[in-house]
Amino acid sequence: MHRELTTSRLLLRAPTPADDAEVYAIHSDPAANQHNPAGPATVEHAADMLRSWLADWRRDGLGYWMVRDRDTSDVIGVGGVRFTGDHEDGRRVLNLYYRFAPHAWGRGLATELCAAAIGVARTYESPLVVVAIVHPSNTASAAVARRAGLSHDGLVPYHGGARMRFVLPIEAIR
Repeated sequence: MHRELTTSRLLLRAPTPADDAEVYAIHSDPAANQHNPAGPATVEHAADMLRSWLADWRRDGLGYWMVRDRDTSDVIGVGGVRFTGDHEDGRRVLNLYYRFAPHAWGRGLATELCAAAIGVARTYESPLVVVAIVHPSNTASAAVARRAGLSHDGLVPYHGGARMRFVLPIEAIR
């Protein structure tokens, strides 16, 4: 349904098996993973992530996109929303995710991606809740979540530590 979208500066496309090198490059970069509790990905872990994302698209018609710079067509990130399988108060949960190559940081591209992802979430049958889980030291990621309209909802356990949880107000989805 939303396999491809274009924003003012981004080309968003559902991943394909051919995206394995780009997924690995972004997820193995130490700078891009400085707040990731699992640390930089191995080749095998990146391949597992890509397989999972491909399955999301097959099952749900929704998932994370490969993010390309509209001017160069270079892959500069990965992100979007995907169903987590969790429910809160009878609502399906969508995880909002954004990871960019360091050279793409600081230009508002993650916020632009999040706006597109939340726009897609609004087209799905409610009730839904969109969440983002952010490492407490990742102030840039927390700022992106806030600019995308999510509100800080406290701390949650995640990968052996406490993480900030941001939630999109339910009424914003309906």
